[in-house]
Amino acid sequence: MPKLTVIGIYGSTLDAGGKRRWERWRPTASLFQHADRVVHRLELLVAPRYQRAARTLIADIERLSPETEVVSIPFALDDPWDFEEVYSALLDFARAREPDPEEELLVHITTGTHVAQICLFLLTEAHYLRGRLLQSSPPRGSDEPGWDEIDLDLSRYDRIAQRFATERQQGTELLKQGIQTASPVYNALIERIERVSLLSTEPILLSGPTGAGKSRLARLITELRRQRGLLDGPLVEVNCATLRGDTAMAALFGHRRGAFTDAGDRPGLLLAAHGGVLFLDEVGELGLDEQAMLLGAIEQKRFLPMGCDTEVHSDFQLICGSNRDLAQRVSQGKFREDLLARIDLWRFDLPGLAERPEDIPPNLDYELALFARLHSRHISFNRAARERFLAFATDPSSAWSGNFRDLNAAVVRMATLAPGGRITAQQVQAEIGRLRTRWAPASRADASTELLGEVELDRFDRVQLNEVIAVCRSSRSLSAAGRALFAVSRAKRTSVNDADRLRKYLARFGLDWDRVRG
Repeated sequence: MPKLTVIGIYGSTLDAGGKRRWERWRPTASLFQHADRVVHRLELLVAPRYQRAARTLIADIERLSPETEVVSIPFALDDPWDFEEVYSALLDFARAREPDPEEELLVHITTGTHVAQICLFLLTEAHYLRGRLLQSSPPRGSDEPGWDEIDLDLSRYDRIAQRFATERQQGTELLKQGIQTASPVYNALIERIERVSLLSTEPILLSGPTGAGKSRLARLITELRRQRGLLDGPLVEVNCATLRGDTAMAALFGHRRGAFTDAGDRPGLLLAAHGGVLFLDEVGELGLDEQAMLLGAIEQKRFLPMGCDTEVHSDFQLICGSNRDLAQRVSQGKFREDLLARIDLWRFDLPGLAERPEDIPPNLDYELALFARLHSRHISFNRAARERFLAFATDPSSAWSGNFRDLNAAVVRMATLAPGGRITAQQVQAEIGRLRTRWAPASRADASTELLGEVELDRFDRVQLNEVIAVCRSSRSLSAAGRALFAVSRAKRTSVNDADRLRKYLARFGLDWDRVRG
């Protein structure tokens, strides 16, 4: 049977003696008033000025439990409320202590200053003291004094573990806006974004095509952090594609009166985001001068407004969005490599709607519910209409080049004109025609000439090649384009490699994926 060892701090108030000490509850003494528990060793940390008073407590313990070995350990502190000093002293004690391999260790945290109790908790949690926490409490009525052991392995506490799981689920549900997605890849992506959002304040880069939901996700990340008490400042959003020339510098960093003609005082977006989140959508559109100042503001949290000789301070979390390949922009000399390295610490590539066909049904329901909230009108599909729309929406040939913006616009159009609040098959068919026209590239007929020049091709080959190029340009990857082009034939094969099949087709004309995509 292991020997029970308790480590504790002499409490100058609660453990103090006096003539009526047996009528009072004393936390350390109470540990020896349990008939069914025997403490074999007590290591009592005592400040030098309380050594004499501690002797009374030790004598009382020897009287209560003769089998207990009590070791008084001098514990000198200049300021018992100085966290750094207390933690350092307790850490030195923990490192110098030689544990008995046969002992069962309990760390008593009922006595000592609150600072000391917190430090003992941290040292036990970090396994500098390899044991469990022990709390004592006064007796209730005729009961024995309280004795509560706390195991810091939280996985053993079902209610706590369940609460953590629930909070995490609530976080991911918020980021998904309550939409029950069926894509394991997207669910894993959202879970990772949720963890990073709560654990890191470093910049986040959201990459993905236009309409994939970057702006919406930036707002939801901000809301999640605000709900968890991690920020109290505002969310400041700016589309960098709208910033040009001197106005970009002034809008981002602000300016002082007289900085240029008719200029007044303007704080700027970076200063407005202090304590909150700054979301720079289409960050790849920023000019090189703005990029240089942004890099300094991220790293130093200070920058110089236009027309000002004094730097200002702004501490914000940066979220960037981009539908461009920023690495390619770096190679073209249009984006700073050092800025990309700074904002690319946490990068999340958001898939387009066409890459998540299994998630179209729940997103369709979400858009209908959103329309109902905004317009106070309940709208639904009749059965045939819903089946027809979903068959079209999930077909690999459906480009969804505008992603969720296209889906939202389609629902708004159909819902607005729905007779009696029911979307019909005729409406769906009209909307399908509208979307197909919207997705048809204006330059489709000239795509092969654009890439190959005035080469002689059979009319059949030119039409087919133009269609292949159009699908490639509306797809995120070679594999996605292959799946769209060979959707019917691939279902009849036992093994498929759509990407290789498409690669070989393009090679017939001296083309490859990068060249087709531009």
